Amino acid sequence: MITLPKDEEARVDSQRARFSPSSPGSSRSVPFRDSDPTETDALLSEVDSHAAAWLTGASTSANGTIIRGGHSGVGDVAGSSHTNFDGPPPNFAPYEAEYFEVGNEDICSHDPHLNSDGEALYRFILARAQRPPFTRVHIKGSHTEHKTRWVTRTGSDGRSRQELENYTETVTDFSFYVDIKPATYTTRTTDGAVGGPIPIEPIHWSVADHVPAYRGKMVKEVEEVRIPGMGSIRREKRKAKRKEKKVRDKWAEEVNGRGLPPWCEEREIDLEGGRPTSLVLAGSMSPQLSSASSPWVESLAEIEQHPLRSSKTVRQWADEYCASPKRLKEFVYTQELYGWNMQQIESAIRSTVQATPYNGSLEISFTKHRSKIYIRPDNRLSRMLSNKWLKFLSIILLIFPFIWLFKRFHSRGGGRWEVCGGAYPLKRWVPIEDENTNGGGTSGDPSLPPIRPIR
Repeated sequence: MITLPKDEEARVDSQRARFSPSSPGSSRSVPFRDSDPTETDALLSEVDSHAAAWLTGASTSANGTIIRGGHSGVGDVAGSSHTNFDGPPPNFAPYEAEYFEVGNEDICSHDPHLNSDGEALYRFILARAQRPPFTRVHIKGSHTEHKTRWVTRTGSDGRSRQELENYTETVTDFSFYVDIKPATYTTRTTDGAVGGPIPIEPIHWSVADHVPAYRGKMVKEVEEVRIPGMGSIRREKRKAKRKEKKVRDKWAEEVNGRGLPPWCEEREIDLEGGRPTSLVLAGSMSPQLSSASSPWVESLAEIEQHPLRSSKTVRQWADEYCASPKRLKEFVYTQELYGWNMQQIESAIRSTVQATPYNGSLEISFTKHRSKIYIRPDNRLSRMLSNKWLKFLSIILLIFPFIWLFKRFHSRGGGRWEVCGGAYPLKRWVPIEDENTNGGGTSGDPSLPPIRPIR
């Protein structure tokens, strides 16, 4: 039994005497006695003040004073901390993942949050994809000159003599670079003034299920629909055959050289004439477009309407990557330019230079920049392989072959996801508006597909 001091016991008795239940079995009670109405009114006013303070977002201090916005109504209470409820909530700060550049301005990140949260990885890709890639064309001209010079040689007898020597020297005539980038559009105000640039929004694409690609292992796979005996339908991955990979690699070279969309399939384009087949136009175009005079433009616009060919979304692929426990896994997001036939561009550059006239040796090379976004785990081994000098040292010391065996054959070794990317058009087909309807000006062609603005 707990014994209270006499003064505390007397205070408890006085408080108990002020409250009396209306009946022994009732849950309701009479709050105050009628013998002291002045004290009752004082207590009620105190309760009402505290309730009003709570409803308005204020708080009370240790001595009962009302606090609003971190300050009391009577005076500041020393040594006490209070929450300020006035004003809007603090601004939300988005998560900034760490990354660095490798190779030709490619992005590589070992951030641990991107390897555990699919939403964070998806948002990181969307943010970094706003930086468009570009292709750098290196044009170099050189010629070979045959020259002679006198050299001094020492014979076996120790005597020196001069001889005439013929040698060849390569002279560089010119060497310069040209960057091929997507066009940057600007806004215009009502008075015609040029505003700010419009951000380039990529077209996110994914490979089809039947296309050989890296889908979580160190070998290329395809997804097939299986129908077991019970009648349920499920998708299973299998290793791609050598013939399938060879056909796909050949078609990828054609797509890159002709400037076609990276998700375009071989059955949609006629390789002989470079024009769409009837498979693209049949049954998929509107009556107005099907009777148009520019089938190539219409078919290309139809192909651009369906860039996501996989049965999974980009977000689902990101979740699958984050759920993998592999130590040397890698998620690759590919950025591609399309719209220009690079084979014709190379031929045009060569013809222009040779028409000057120039008879030397001409070299033209295309190098992609900002074309990859790599996401890799946060461990020492993975970070070491991202450093080209440490990787080269591991090859010299014969350590890398064992790392490769671990990635290739161990269940928790390596895995690659290379199934999606972003496409950036180098040209757009814009229908001409009818500006001179009453005059003899050229009218617009209604057969062209609608413009897809880059927001």
